[in-house]
Amino acid sequence: MMDRLPHEKGFHVSWDQLHRDARALSWRLDGREWRAVLGVTRGGLVPAMIVARELDIRTIDTISIRSYRGVGTAAGQGQLEVLKRPDAGLMADGEGILVVDDLVDSGRTLELIRDMLPKAHFATVYAKPKGKPIVQTYVTEVSQDTWIFFPWDMALQYVQPYRGED
Repeated sequence: MMDRLPHEKGFHVSWDQLHRDARALSWRLDGREWRAVLGVTRGGLVPAMIVARELDIRTIDTISIRSYRGVGTAAGQGQLEVLKRPDAGLMADGEGILVVDDLVDSGRTLELIRDMLPKAHFATVYAKPKGKPIVQTYVTEVSQDTWIFFPWDMALQYVQPYRGED
């Protein structure tokens, strides 16, 4: 029996799946009035755009926070660093602001944004147990030890069969 490689404990998300899941997130957020969407860069940009389109929200801003260091399962969260802040006048205390990210993992990044925008609504496409309490809306929960491979992280290539040579 072969040992599993670290990436085999992963959850691989295709572009089609991400689009479907972001639309499902939009359906859960429908029926409220949003002043703007705040996309958390970089991973939250694609879901934020899809949600904004589906809910006909034309005002979109971004916040950029660097936290992860390294690549793949070897990555870890370091010190949080705000690289770009959203427009303070537009954001105010967060009332009517929809913060969208691809994933909540530990919740540290969204907690930092929550401190800045205490009345904002937080929504992610995917949620892990540790970070789930910080978001009000999400689509799919995955285990804490699962690494999510987003479509922008992957390329199509040949994969050796599990058994046999070809």
